[in-house]
Amino acid sequence: MTSITAELFGSKIGGYIGGLPSTAVVSFFFIGLTQSPQTAAQATEVFPLAYSITGLFLVCYAVFSRRGIVFALSGSISIWLLFSALIILFDLDNFLISLIAYVLIFIISYYLLEKRLKIPFTGRIKTKYKALQILARAMSGGTIVAFAVLMSKVGGPIFGGIFSAFPAVFISILIITYKSRGMNFSISMTKPLMKSGMLTVVAYGISVRYLYPSLGLILGTFGAYLISLMIALFLYILSIKMFPVTKKMPHTGEL
Repeated sequence: MTSITAELFGSKIGGYIGGLPSTAVVSFFFIGLTQSPQTAAQATEVFPLAYSITGLFLVCYAVFSRRGIVFALSGSISIWLLFSALIILFDLDNFLISLIAYVLIFIISYYLLEKRLKIPFTGRIKTKYKALQILARAMSGGTIVAFAVLMSKVGGPIFGGIFSAFPAVFISILIITYKSRGMNFSISMTKPLMKSGMLTVVAYGISVRYLYPSLGLILGTFGAYLISLMIALFLYILSIKMFPVTKKMPHTGEL
């Protein structure tokens, strides 16, 4: 859905939609359903720090992209796994430390993508879609999300918090946009994904921390997602005023 939106309306809109909570929603809901809402809330202890590594994942993907899609993905995923392993190794499950580290890493990631790499947004592309193409894209994203949800079940609250931050949907989006429109278009998705994802998804995790114990699983999920949606809408409106789209990408083939 996100990749199609990006091609129809540009990387800015597609990126902001792709940055909305998805893996985290399913993961925290699954933890709360199979264990308890309190356990799901406990998994958010490490979540801000774990998700901040996703920002580094996107920066690494943009930097490594000059060496091809395979190196870009393998390198950026390796970075994500390394830093996630360090969280487990040093048992960094303090919420305040997690929140402070998240803010610092977000600032660094934003600076690198916006100021150093200077990645442009892209405009929309006219495309005709077949039902099989849409189905293939949905299945590729869903498969990765299912893996992340499984890992959150097996590993308990700490692993649940970390794998809830796994960039499953981001990986799917980057691969799909690369295959359908080339590396430049795929790279252009990293900036809106980072801006939207690192703010709205972490806001979702923090909301789960406080809403799940007080409102329960269903109402807590709806309330947390509504908060994330409002933040994403605000960020998108703000980005339109500050950074209008000026560049369009040529058609380079279909998936």
